Amino acid sequence: MTDHLSAVMAMLGPAPNRHTDPAAWDRLHAELGIRLPADYQVLVDAYAPVQLNHHLYLHHPATERWNLGRQIRDTVRAWSEVEWDGLDPDEDPRLLFGLEELSFGTPQGLWPIASTDRGETVFLVAAGTAAPWLLVEDGEERWARYDIGFAEWLHRYLVGEDMGGPDSSAYYPGPVRLCRLPMTVDDRPEPWSGPERGM
Repeated sequence: MTDHLSAVMAMLGPAPNRHTDPAAWDRLHAELGIRLPADYQVLVDAYAPVQLNHHLYLHHPATERWNLGRQIRDTVRAWSEVEWDGLDPDEDPRLLFGLEELSFGTPQGLWPIASTDRGETVFLVAAGTAAPWLLVEDGEERWARYDIGFAEWLHRYLVGEDMGGPDSSAYYPGPVRLCRLPMTVDDRPEPWSGPERGM
C-alpha cells in the first residue's frame, strides 16, 4: 500500500518548513470549529504558501499574505451566496453525492482547502471524522468526488490523474515545479523544482 504522504514529499523534495507554527493551527482550528486532516497540515507546513505544478495553490495559517484562515473564510462566504435551488441534476452536488444539505464552513459542510488558477476548488467534506473525503468543483459547475485523503489526492494529481473530474489532468513531465509565493509587495515569486522523478 502506497504511503501517499511520503510519496508526495519525495516528489516535492526537501521541505523548507518556513512557516511552521503549531499555535497558528490551534488558532485556526478553534476559529473554524473543526480540525483539518493531519496529512494536509504536514504538507501545508512543509511547503506553503506555494503554487504547485503551475496551477495548485496552498495557503498557510501562520502568514499574513496567502493566509489559509482568510482564504477559507472568503471562499466560504462566496460559496454560501450561491443559489442552489433549480440546478440541473447533473450540477447539484446534493443529488450527485447524497448530501442531506449543502452548506459551507459548517461542521457537516464543505471546507475549501485548496484551489487552482484554472477555477477548481478542492473541498474537504466530513472534516474532523475518521474518514473525510474530497469534492472538487471544476469552475464550471461540474463536481467530482474522491473518497481519499488529501495526500493521496495530491499524489494522484501530481502524477497526472484526473483529480478534478473527467479530462482534468494537469500533468507536466519531469520534476514537479514549485513556486514560493511573494510575502510582501516587493517580493517576487521564487520558482524551484523538486527532484528528478523519472516521469
